[in-house]
Amino acid sequence: MDKDGIDLHRIPHESYTDGGFHGVEFLPEDFREAPNETAMRVNEKYSSLPAEEKGIHIINIRAIEDIGYVRTESTILNLFSQDPDANCKYGLYFRDGKRKVDYILVYHYKKSSFSRTLTRRIHFNDLGPRSVKHDQPLPGKGEEMNMDEKEPHMDYHEDDKRFRREEYESNLMQAGLELERDEDTKIHGLGFVKIHAPWSVLCREAEFMKLKMPTKKVYQIHQPHGLLKKINSVIQKITEPIQPKVAEHKQQTVKRLSYPFSREKQHLFDLSDKESFFDSKTRSTIVYEILKRTTCTKAKYSMGITSLLANGVYSAAYPLHDGDYEGEHVETNDRKLLCEEWASYGVFYKYQPIDLVRKYFGEKIGLYFAWLGVYTQMLIPASIVGIIVFLYGCATVDENIPSMEMCDQRINITMCPLCDRTCSYWKMSSACATARASHLFDNPATVFFSVFMALWAATFMEHWKRKQMRLNYRWDLTGFEEEEEAVKDHPRAEYEAKVLEKSLRKEYRTKETEKEKLTWKDRFPAYFTNFVSIIFMIGLTFAIVFGVIIYRISTAAALAISSSPAGRSNIRVTVTATAVIINLVVIIILDEVYGCIARWLTQIEVPKTDKSFEERLIFKAFLLKFVNAYTPIFYVAFFKGRFVGRPGDYVYIFHSFRMEECAPGGCLMELCIQLSIIMLGKQLIQNNLFEIGIPKMKKLIRYLKLKRRRPMDHEEHLKKKQRYEVDYNLEPFAGLTPEYMEMIIQFGFVTLFVASFPLAPLFALLNNIIEIRLDAKKFVTELRRPVAVRAKDIGIWYNILRGVGKLAVIINAFVISFTSDFIPRLVYLYMYSENGTMHGFVNHTLSYFNVSDFQHGTAPNENMELGYPVQICRYKDYREPPWSENKYEIAKDFWAVLAARLAFVIVFQNLVMFMSDFVDWIIPDIPKDISQQIHKEKVLMVEVFMKEEQGKLQLLETWRDKDTKKGENCNSHSPRPSMSHRGSVSSCHSCHVEV
Repeated sequence: MDKDGIDLHRIPHESYTDGGFHGVEFLPEDFREAPNETAMRVNEKYSSLPAEEKGIHIINIRAIEDIGYVRTESTILNLFSQDPDANCKYGLYFRDGKRKVDYILVYHYKKSSFSRTLTRRIHFNDLGPRSVKHDQPLPGKGEEMNMDEKEPHMDYHEDDKRFRREEYESNLMQAGLELERDEDTKIHGLGFVKIHAPWSVLCREAEFMKLKMPTKKVYQIHQPHGLLKKINSVIQKITEPIQPKVAEHKQQTVKRLSYPFSREKQHLFDLSDKESFFDSKTRSTIVYEILKRTTCTKAKYSMGITSLLANGVYSAAYPLHDGDYEGEHVETNDRKLLCEEWASYGVFYKYQPIDLVRKYFGEKIGLYFAWLGVYTQMLIPASIVGIIVFLYGCATVDENIPSMEMCDQRINITMCPLCDRTCSYWKMSSACATARASHLFDNPATVFFSVFMALWAATFMEHWKRKQMRLNYRWDLTGFEEEEEAVKDHPRAEYEAKVLEKSLRKEYRTKETEKEKLTWKDRFPAYFTNFVSIIFMIGLTFAIVFGVIIYRISTAAALAISSSPAGRSNIRVTVTATAVIINLVVIIILDEVYGCIARWLTQIEVPKTDKSFEERLIFKAFLLKFVNAYTPIFYVAFFKGRFVGRPGDYVYIFHSFRMEECAPGGCLMELCIQLSIIMLGKQLIQNNLFEIGIPKMKKLIRYLKLKRRRPMDHEEHLKKKQRYEVDYNLEPFAGLTPEYMEMIIQFGFVTLFVASFPLAPLFALLNNIIEIRLDAKKFVTELRRPVAVRAKDIGIWYNILRGVGKLAVIINAFVISFTSDFIPRLVYLYMYSENGTMHGFVNHTLSYFNVSDFQHGTAPNENMELGYPVQICRYKDYREPPWSENKYEIAKDFWAVLAARLAFVIVFQNLVMFMSDFVDWIIPDIPKDISQQIHKEKVLMVEVFMKEEQGKLQLLETWRDKDTKKGENCNSHSPRPSMSHRGSVSSCHSCHVEV
């Protein structure tokens, strides 16, 4: 007796062999007496076995007459096998060993100790064309139940999820997909739904998605001739050792003509091997499109796969990796090949197999690694020039007259105290080391390097555009805009849910059922929250930087009164180093926090499309992380030492702390220290240690959990694990935004303040060599396989790169002009130098101060620390001396230097911008050979269709001729008197049939 009051064992045999029970056969009444082992081996199967062998368990039947099944191609055929794991290649295929698993859905379920089994047997060949019911079970291994036990009360939420899954999976089957369930896994409480797309579904969706597929037409790729051919052959021989050993990376001389797939034009395509015509990447993409399009309506609103995952109906959805990547007896597959030739630190010197990366992961991820490779290659010349500039500074440090004057102890210059009361007077020669180090980064070559890096950024962008066009041609992405627009307009599940919620509210109030859409009024609370949150977080970043400034000032004052001579002598180095480390730790922490907040702020906006969601998320995350990373550097570059005041009239914070000053050699050296520590620290800790350490830690935790099990269980667990179980334990793919973000921030370090740190490109190059292999290893071994996404460019990141490149020109102009001493030296050399040299420059930049003019309580406590009484001290500024009528007022030299600085900013900015635009204009975006090949493809495609049309016309002409001849034969036979009337009709009729 089931819960609906139907005694299944008392139903007459005739009632379920005809009519409503056609094709449903139940086990005999002595089933209760069958051994438990036999009962446990019976699986839910759709099969074409003989009637006595076919059986499917019924988990829940509300009414027997509602059972109905559709005889469609999505019907799943499962064959019993003695070794099912080996037959299905351990989860890569269905249990029949023939149909490839294209996608996996994972869900949690609760196993009950009290349950029952109702078994039904479905004869596929006998089923009528009925609709698939929502409670139709999937084939595969499911939960076994004991009929002797009563069905327990199930959790309402679990029932609701199960009903949604049943409806959703039923809708997937109606869409043509074939499904198979597996709950008999080694991961307790997890069920897996394997999805296979048959050939008819692949063809239908490929046509709908306008996928370009290779045709039978093959043509020759344009090859260089003459001198270019010889140069290319020499380059190929030289670079052969650094080429990856994969077939996809070899230079192709021929290419198949590609055309959007069409079922009506299948004769154009090479369908000799249908199994490999759609590769695994394309198959998973097609299935994912169906998953997004298919909805479940049992909930309050329509739910697609995204909403089902968000609501816990399914816990994961992913395509499978091609197989294992390590082991002695592992079959060769693309994943193993990528691991050996790409995701290994031992091949760091080789080119990336970009075509194989695209084949396995899709165009979007392929473009990321291609861009990262181009960026890393372009860093090589920048690094070489940066090293040359640095070596020039090292070679000329002993010839730098200003630093020699500062180090000359014979020039007895007494400097004013750095703080009130506790700090004493000091000799300028004590800052000799700082002055010599500043020259390493503050020399005439730095200006040249700034101009060079601005042109380098423009050249890099143009080079990438050309490389991108080559990839578009090779990957058949030309003419991709139409498909891209279609995808872009597809609304997100969250947006549809919000729209439906709004429609239901309006329907409840006004009884109208019109389709609604979200307006700015609906999003205004989210926009306001975004604005307030972003302003608050930017303010928080400024507050933290201000707190570090207070720390620097207070620590400097504390060390000044220290009893340790070493502490007093190294105040500037100690304060700078500790403050930068604090900034680094705060930046790393806030980076993670801001990333999460940016995602939440984007979610509450409810963007309509995935493209809009991604662009808004990138904008917010980049804005917050840019401010977080560069605010401390901007402070040192443009604000430190600018608002200090002068002796006797200093600027105070909270009436207690004096604003900190730059070193006598300027703030550029401190800017270099700040930039280098933050850049290297972020790359080492955040980009590398986090990416290596966190996955290793998770692996260690999983290993320790396995080790706690009994040895036999552990071996059994490893022995029988299916491919989809192994992939489930991998980390889910979180998108490319974090990968791009860290590289864009690094690009900012390389370009924005390169005038202060010429070695930045070198450290970026070393980091990227590791980063490429690290990311590759993560994608191949640590992450679930992402769904392949087609893209023809890197999207909004290109615009961000261009913006950073333009901003770099402006910032470097201000760094050279206001932070370094380049402009004051030029002004002194051409306006104030008596002999046309830099002798006397240091004295020219220092102003005089009479110690009797100190404010009460600010003079040094120890006036005789230098061994003599100080009457006049010097400080760095352009002010009138105390014996002038306008003492301590700003001198005219200050205004001359300021005018020169502003003029340099304007000239430098416009000149470099013009040169960058000239480089942009002179280098074409599309390489000439690629443009010719694209044009050639269009011509060849027209020729193919013209030949096809001519063939059709010739065939029609042939048919017409045959029709005419048959008609003439019929007319010639009909008037003969010897032929009977019946015979003539028969003859004409036969002619008509033949025609």
